[in-house]
Amino acid sequence: MPGDSARLSQTRARIAALAAVVLWGVSFVATKAALREVSPITLIFTRFALGVAVLILVLKLTRQSFAPPRASWPILALMGFVGIFLHQIVQAHGLTLTTAVRTGWLIGVTPIWSAVLGAIFLKEGFGTRKVLGLFIGFAGALLVITRGQLSPEVLALPSTRGDLLVLASTWTWAIYTMLGRDTLRRLGSARATTAAMFTGWAMMIPFFIAANGWQEYRDLSFTSMGAIVFLGIGCSGLGYWFWYAALERIDTSQVAAFLYLEPLVTLLSAVALLEESVAWSTIFGGMLVLVGVLTVQAAPAGKSVEAAKSEPA
Repeated sequence: MPGDSARLSQTRARIAALAAVVLWGVSFVATKAALREVSPITLIFTRFALGVAVLILVLKLTRQSFAPPRASWPILALMGFVGIFLHQIVQAHGLTLTTAVRTGWLIGVTPIWSAVLGAIFLKEGFGTRKVLGLFIGFAGALLVITRGQLSPEVLALPSTRGDLLVLASTWTWAIYTMLGRDTLRRLGSARATTAAMFTGWAMMIPFFIAANGWQEYRDLSFTSMGAIVFLGIGCSGLGYWFWYAALERIDTSQVAAFLYLEPLVTLLSAVALLEESVAWSTIFGGMLVLVGVLTVQAAPAGKSVEAAKSEPA
């Protein structure tokens, strides 16, 4: 029956979206674990080498061309610099100073910044509800960063500096999302993402060579090796594939709804796998972030939906 086939396809799409969000939620935990033994440069280089290989394989299996038109390479290179190279460098360094739990909550403010950039550069509407959501989300992020203690001493702590770096990475991803709007539509999400990821990874090569990053492989434990493989194949490869497969079959808004589960996945996995402690201020602040994002996304006009097409993992 055609109706049964369509429902089955939508069910599979929702399962794919959920799988992507679970992978991305655990990614902060895996990154934190891997950074105990490797430098951010080596981790990012290796992760995205694996991710690019998986996405190119997916393009071949789905009979899509990898090479974009020559005119698209400048914008793809800029996307790779902002969304892969700069974003991952900033976020990974932040994770060396803070916890995976706080990182998961802070990443949740990304859609708010996407809406702000859309209002500034794309002339999208930014009414009262979005302004309210912006302030609620900012208040939640501030509570997570300061742990409820607004004092100069707290702002000087290494963990606070890590939180601020993670918060900065939400801006780089929002900028990447805005840059990629037209390119994603013109080339197709999977193809554009693969090319952007490839250029971002290629920018890491000189730094990896200068740091003799391959020497770090010799002392890797099985746990760290597994974390890096999980990040590369699972999060950067399969995660993107699952996400775009879902976007092709069900509405963007339905797929985007799964993103609200990501901080909760990070919370549970960080407590279970890293035994991280969770303060009340982190939980309450994270909930405020979600309320702020929901308020922005529920605004009646000018909502930025392209932000849902890429995830800050």
